Amino acid sequence: MLIRADQSVLLLIDLQERLAPAIHDYAEVQRHNDWLLGLAQQLGVPVAATVQYPQGLGDMVAGLACRIPPEHIVDKIHFSAVAAGCLDGLAGMTRPQVVLTGIEAHVCVLQTALGLLTAGKEVYVVAEAVGSRSPVDKELALARLRQEGCRVVSREMVAFEWLHKAGTDLFRRVSREYLR
Repeated sequence: MLIRADQSVLLLIDLQERLAPAIHDYAEVQRHNDWLLGLAQQLGVPVAATVQYPQGLGDMVAGLACRIPPEHIVDKIHFSAVAAGCLDGLAGMTRPQVVLTGIEAHVCVLQTALGLLTAGKEVYVVAEAVGSRSPVDKELALARLRQEGCRVVSREMVAFEWLHKAGTDLFRRVSREYLR
């Protein structure tokens, strides 16, 4: 069950301006999301994103939002993006694999992941690219995600599986920019 660039979508959950300061070690969470977003774009993997109740929690953090087409970012009020029905029609969401990141791990990421599993998707949650206000909540979320059938992975696992092999011009370019 390798993650394939031509079969997956990167889905960023609720990385928002007013929520970010409350997240434990948010600077690292954003750094890993920036990295994954850039890598996905280099490899032609579609990227979609959600924002939870933007009137209260603000827009997507600017450093990410400016790199994603606005029509690929959807608003929601349900904690689960699947329950909200807002993922229908988004770029890449017909693909069978979803690489999932975002905040909060124990709320919107968890509920979206479970909804995606129920919908028959293979779900890969990138451990260092998710966060919660409490580190305990993040760890509990990752444990539950594993129990429920999600695959918890690292960003480098995603990168090397998307790349599939070394020795190509693409591998050399990505290696210089992302893997050193």
